[in-house]
Amino acid sequence: MTKTAHIEDTLREKIISAPEMILDDNDLMNALIAANEKSMGGNIVDLRGIAMERLEARLDRLEDTHRSVIAAAYENLAGTNQVHRAILRMMDPLEFETFLKDLDGEVAEILRVDAVRLVLETEQKDNDPSVRKLGDVLSVAEPGFIETYLTNGRNVPSRPVTLRQIDGTTHEIFGDKASFVRSEACLRLDLGAGRLPGMLLMGAEDPHHFSPQQGSDLLAFFGGVFERAMRRWLS
Repeated sequence: MTKTAHIEDTLREKIISAPEMILDDNDLMNALIAANEKSMGGNIVDLRGIAMERLEARLDRLEDTHRSVIAAAYENLAGTNQVHRAILRMMDPLEFETFLKDLDGEVAEILRVDAVRLVLETEQKDNDPSVRKLGDVLSVAEPGFIETYLTNGRNVPSRPVTLRQIDGTTHEIFGDKASFVRSEACLRLDLGAGRLPGMLLMGAEDPHHFSPQQGSDLLAFFGGVFERAMRRWLS
């Protein structure tokens, strides 16, 4: 004959008074279900137990999805705050030279990128002393350069925001920083009627900082504000 194990009276009373302790403990519940299956023998299929296992697996997946959604929301909020801070800093300068230098300075630091460059198309040659005075941030190019750069010379329409990885060979734009820039965000700029287009580039050393799979809404908003700021400076 076999003896049935008895629970101590104090533990039994505690479980009866607060059964949620067991119900809320996944390990204990799994142990009870396993003991119940073992007591039924190997020839009986416990459909209720199988259903519970499937529901538990589905709940785990839902919890993982929930955590991912929350993490994405926090990341998006942090990105929004970054862009807003960068825009406010960009609106502070009272001189165009300071405005440009801040792009590759405090604005780049706020956005956590390693280089920021502005490209303007012009029909004049790059021999203007005022352009050289503005340093490496501003580059001038012949008409059509920006479209070719954005499309890599292919016969396809360019997008307002292009996110991609690069191989560090774009010396004509990033200059001495080109050797370590591995991803870039290209913001095409509409500078108003009668003006040639412009382009704002953000370069990052991390090859995964900018990629085509990322959303571009915040960068598109930043580019729209930058366009309007540039129109004010060029007027």
